[in-house]
Amino acid sequence: MSTPTEELRPPVLAPADYTRYKIIMGVLGAVVPLLVAVLYYFPETFRIPGAEVKFLPAVNAVLNSLTAVCLLLGYYFIRQNQVLRHRAMMGTAFALGGLFLLSYVTYHSQVASTHFGGVGAVRYVYFFLLLTHICLAVVTVGLVLFTLYFALTGQYTKHKAIARWTFPIWLYVSVTGVIVYFMISPYYT
Repeated sequence: MSTPTEELRPPVLAPADYTRYKIIMGVLGAVVPLLVAVLYYFPETFRIPGAEVKFLPAVNAVLNSLTAVCLLLGYYFIRQNQVLRHRAMMGTAFALGGLFLLSYVTYHSQVASTHFGGVGAVRYVYFFLLLTHICLAVVTVGLVLFTLYFALTGQYTKHKAIARWTFPIWLYVSVTGVIVYFMISPYYT
């Protein structure tokens, strides 16, 4: 049963496409983290000699920062019942996340991982942030895709239920990505 608010917001995707898009979202939710794992474990596989990508970690930090801002604005707008602004911010966050992913994959396909050189307590903080960032980033891909799927198909009750998890996790991943960048940036060669 739909609520009056849901009836005012028609789905973007036609019902005939629901199953196909759900399959696509599920496949992407599994393939994207696997691709990143392949890049991590087989870093030489896709290397292009002479590719200049050293600027990309800074670009990634900017993309993560902008994503966090869009997420916060999107949350604010939906709390104010400004649905169109919410959609615009979340769509922008999704696009920025996609650009981040492309940039991240490009960088890590060309450059070996940088090792953190900090010592003492800061080392433990860094590895805690990095570990939680990586683990939650894997989960975020599927959460974001299915949150988007439920919004596009007009399943707003399901969208709201999953968004309660997606929003804080995606925000954490975006913010910790920036923090990790600033912590490791002195060690880039």
